[in-house]
Amino acid sequence: MTLLVRVRKLHQRIAPFVLLPLLVTVCSGVSYRLARDWFGVSREQVHWLMALHEGEWLGPNLEPVVVFMNAVGLLWMLVTGLILLLGRWRRQVD
Repeated sequence: MTLLVRVRKLHQRIAPFVLLPLLVTVCSGVSYRLARDWFGVSREQVHWLMALHEGEWLGPNLEPVVVFMNAVGLLWMLVTGLILLLGRWRRQVD
């Protein structure tokens, strides 16, 4: 099994676990910023979005874990996706 095949399989297996937390983080962060900047909503009215965005709802012990896991998951998907993209480009050139 080649390296690209192994990377692709790992990328496919991990993607479902990374997708939902990153989607929640992105949607809550963008919603918070738009609500505050475009619609003039007060910080208190949309604090729940920031709590969701930061993982605050999990408590002080798990909040840093969620942030760290989101970062690691995003980096993993970016790096493996880039490796797969470069592999595809290399095959097209050869």
